Amino acid sequence: MEKNTTVKKKLVLRKEIKTFINKILITILIFILGMILVKKDGNYKNLIIENVYEKSFKFTKFKNIYEKYFGNILSVDKIITEEKSVFSEKLNYKKENTYKDGVVLTVEDNYMVPVIESGIVVYMGDKKGYGSTIIIEQINGINTYYSNINTSNIKLYDYIEKGKLLGEVKTNKLYLLFEKDGKFIDYKKYI
Repeated sequence: MEKNTTVKKKLVLRKEIKTFINKILITILIFILGMILVKKDGNYKNLIIENVYEKSFKFTKFKNIYEKYFGNILSVDKIITEEKSVFSEKLNYKKENTYKDGVVLTVEDNYMVPVIESGIVVYMGDKKGYGSTIIIEQINGINTYYSNINTSNIKLYDYIEKGKLLGEVKTNKLYLLFEKDGKFIDYKKYI
């Protein structure tokens, strides 16, 4: 019985590796075709410069399109089913107050901040009036600003799952802002 399970896992792994390699090759082919078009026609070059370099690149839209046509790049869930999360939390706070365009939450000292929704880290730095800030472009297209946070494990363009550890608050205050399409939106729907 144990031998059959091992053989099935190996077959699934081989299939996943082949699928992964095919997706990589298709992505490379699309990239090469795009580069050929850019080289032949200056209009394509201007289109790429305008939409990639001059505008804010929407990772969630790209991810959704990619998954629609190619699926997930790695089906890690099928291969690694035994992995357990050490930290998986929901946002807990004592008090909330409106602050500028968002909210300031009163939390415990050294509170470990969970990610509200899965997404990609698109900014790390200081924002005037907020201190150290991390902006995550969530899978739902909303940018969430987390401010007053110390973090050492997160890097720019990391994908972070909902409920995972983002960092630790510097004081007992956590500043949050929610933005969509360049406009700040009401925080009450999201915390």
